[in-house]
Amino acid sequence: MKTIRFLIIPMLALSVLSISAEAQRKKTPVRRTTTTANKSNTAAKPAVTSSAILAKNQVSTQLFNVNRFVDVLGPIAQGIETTDSEAKTKKPTKAVLDLNVANKQKVVQSIRNLKTALSNLETDFRTKIELRKYLPTIQGITDLCSQSEDSAIAGKFVAAKEPLRAISKKLSDTLALMP
Repeated sequence: MKTIRFLIIPMLALSVLSISAEAQRKKTPVRRTTTTANKSNTAAKPAVTSSAILAKNQVSTQLFNVNRFVDVLGPIAQGIETTDSEAKTKKPTKAVLDLNVANKQKVVQSIRNLKTALSNLETDFRTKIELRKYLPTIQGITDLCSQSEDSAIAGKFVAAKEPLRAISKKLSDTLALMP
């Protein structure tokens, strides 16, 4: 009985090893013939023009610029509005007031520069035929930037970030649609 057990166990082990060795053998690939029907069923990819690639790069650049501006504007806007509220209750020094006024002018000028770049981008999407299909998603970024500028001129610098965030969303949506 013991001898049979000693023979059966190695035989089972060898049979398991032979099965796994069979699975490791390289099989010859089967050639598939292509038919013209298969080629005609494939959907043609839209041609990506150089102006579409250029526009995608411009959208990406402006998205980066807007996001960076919003990130930088946050602490600056808070500082400007804090200084303005302190000026009403306390009497700050002339240097602090002058610095605050200079910061306000820099922020407004930066928003104007951003508005110019966004306006040029939106104009490109309006005038170039291959970009017009993306116009509904990007349309209105200049108006939103004007709202941000108006808020900054009115002294509401923290509120000026909200239209810029909407611009960022529009640019992200446009970038997602572009090839």
